[in-house]
Amino acid sequence: MPAVHAPPRQLLQLVLDDALDAALDAGLMDYQPQAGDAALDPLHPELPQRLQQAQQQLRTAWAARERHRARAARLARRAAEREARRAPAPAANSKPALPSAAAAILARAKAKAAGSTPQ
Repeated sequence: MPAVHAPPRQLLQLVLDDALDAALDAGLMDYQPQAGDAALDPLHPELPQRLQQAQQQLRTAWAARERHRARAARLARRAAEREARRAPAPAANSKPALPSAAAAILARAKAKAAGSTPQ
């Protein structure tokens, strides 16, 4: 969804109202201060600085969120590796279990060799 690029005065009002999602949708991150922006609102001559401050705070928050996600992924990967190392290795001398049909055939063959019929 492309940004709408609202006028700086409207962006400031959204920031002051703490409507940051709406300010982002209105083009806050694309705002570049212009020469006359400080005079756009006589009640808020700090308009350019305030919008740039909001941009910087958002960038800082996004960077922190990305670091948090990377750390969580790294910890999960390390935990999985640790669990894989803790898993017991398969015993080298153990014989694999026979499927039930093969075991039944072997039992009949042993019984026949012994001279009796299995039940």
